[in-house]
Amino acid sequence: MHFQHIIYTKEQGIATITLNQPRTLNAFTKQMGDEWIVALRDAKDDPDVRVVMVTGAGRAFCAGGNPRDLLASREYYRKAQEPPFMLNTGAITHHILDMDKPYIGVINGPCVGGGMEMVNLCDFRIASDQAKFSVAFVRMGEVPTVLGCYMLPRIVGLPMSLELMWTGRLFDAEEALRIGYVNRVVPLNELMPAALELAGQLARGPYSIRLMKRLAYRCLDMDLEQALVAHRESVVLACASEDAMEGPRAWIEKREPMFRWK
Repeated sequence: MHFQHIIYTKEQGIATITLNQPRTLNAFTKQMGDEWIVALRDAKDDPDVRVVMVTGAGRAFCAGGNPRDLLASREYYRKAQEPPFMLNTGAITHHILDMDKPYIGVINGPCVGGGMEMVNLCDFRIASDQAKFSVAFVRMGEVPTVLGCYMLPRIVGLPMSLELMWTGRLFDAEEALRIGYVNRVVPLNELMPAALELAGQLARGPYSIRLMKRLAYRCLDMDLEQALVAHRESVVLACASEDAMEGPRAWIEKREPMFRWK
């Protein structure tokens, strides 16, 4: 597929999706959503891709939905119809959640509304000191999607999530770090090098990284007994892998392991 609204690259086990509509602060378009889904499918299915990153071109990560499109959608919703031009966030969500490879959000600038909800799906969020965030839906008289109401409380807790959703206030990268929304904040000129360093470290890691992600998300909605069973299953899979042999062998031979994600 020829990408126009995103840039998609793959190098050294790292796939990078860049939202590429900088003139509109990377506001969502239907074509952007379609291209995003194609890139996610490819990254998920490509055995050489071990880590996926998502970022924005220009000075913003994503401004969310275009207000003109949102206004036009009202008549469709009044008739209980799905607006044909809206971004297919549901399909994107399923592709991300079904992918057991690390998915890293690299937030270069403003990240608002639906843009922030897409970032909620990331396993790890690294932001520049220029990043700003807002749930924003309340300003449009809307309700956040399930990505806000379901995912955000699991990241920052229920009371903070309700405050951010009810007020729609803008908060900066330092506050995002303080409340646990992002994992790391770096100067803008260091953002991509820092993200690539992290992604490279994960890409060189063992197959058990995929099992850890799968297990961590499954355990969110399990009781202790269910979690123990799931853990035993993951241990069996990890110990049966080639990487589980390579790790101890490399330690004994006093060298860096060469993991193959197998």
